[in-house]
Amino acid sequence: MSEIERIVREVDSSMAMEGLPLTAEDKDRIRRCLSEPSSLEQTIGSLLRKHTVPAQRNGHAQRL
Repeated sequence: MSEIERIVREVDSSMAMEGLPLTAEDKDRIRRCLSEPSSLEQTIGSLLRKHTVPAQRNGHAQRL
């Protein structure tokens, strides 16, 4: 087993213990970041844009 696959399996195991197993997309993203370090910054930026909630402009806290 390659070092990259070992890392993917370890991360998947850790996340599964917390009830959050990795998706195939997550595993591919980890492989890409480990094999192409230059894609790491791009991947982080993409995930931040995807999961960031814009702040409200009126100064009030968002209520759920």
